[in-house]
Amino acid sequence: MNSSSNGYNVSSSLTSRDSLSTAVAKNVIVVGLGLTINYINGTLVHTFRKHQVFNMNPRYILFIHLVLNDMIQLTVTISLFILIYVFYMINASLCCFIITFAVFTNLNTPLNLAAMAVECYIAVCFPLRHSQLCTIKRTYSLIGCIWALSAVSVLPDIFIILATEPEWLFHSTIFCERDNLFRHPVSLKKRDVSHLLYLTVVWLVLLCTYFRIFLAAKTVNSVEGNFKKARNTILLHGFQLLLSMLTYVAPALTQILFKWFPKYYVQILFVNYLFVQIFPRFVSPIVYGLRDKTFRQYLKKHLTCTMTTEKLI
Repeated sequence: MNSSSNGYNVSSSLTSRDSLSTAVAKNVIVVGLGLTINYINGTLVHTFRKHQVFNMNPRYILFIHLVLNDMIQLTVTISLFILIYVFYMINASLCCFIITFAVFTNLNTPLNLAAMAVECYIAVCFPLRHSQLCTIKRTYSLIGCIWALSAVSVLPDIFIILATEPEWLFHSTIFCERDNLFRHPVSLKKRDVSHLLYLTVVWLVLLCTYFRIFLAAKTVNSVEGNFKKARNTILLHGFQLLLSMLTYVAPALTQILFKWFPKYYVQILFVNYLFVQIFPRFVSPIVYGLRDKTFRQYLKKHLTCTMTTEKLI
């Protein structure tokens, strides 16, 4: 059944299609960037798995969870990008599966950043209790809670669409975007409320941990270097959270830009996609992997061994 005739209209974002050469160029750029980022992140994951010093540290466990989450999100969003360009409209059931994973990983990012900020705060301000409070078991339980909280936001949308939409929808083809699939007013309202709630809580956590570390640094000058590093880390968490927030403000910003530059809507969408979905994935390996002295040291050893092996072969 034609989905567009039953209320599932193709988004106005793609009413004008790219030429073949432009479409190929865009897909090559997106896939190239995605493979590069996932290769870097894959190297970080391999380094983490190979050395027990990381496996037994809650900070690195949370970091590698963030990296894996970025890899999943990048793979899912790029797959959807390619599918839309190739098929334009795809099966609604497949779209539901892809969108669900994309939303899951998107919500995981700010929650993971909040968890990393709290761990950093405990390590700096309560170093003697850090090993008791931040155990390996609790860290993995926390990761499970992160996924559970994301599920609380996503799964109701699936239940709503199963309860309110006709069965033929799941056998039809639609233009795959979240608001086109989860279009029920309750889902749209819940999305806005959950985004506001999640981001408010995460920002409060980041601000509280930053100022607690800042105040502690004022009273303990002997280890000021550690406090300074911790404060900078929290600030970087905030920077990455700002990048994560682009996902929530991008739709409104896109509509504003469309009103200003209606002839360049497709180009605006592509640039928006790069800045919202691709470039923020660069942050995790650079900020948390290469910036960390211990991780950087082991990563250099791994890369040196790899290059030596390739030369011998």
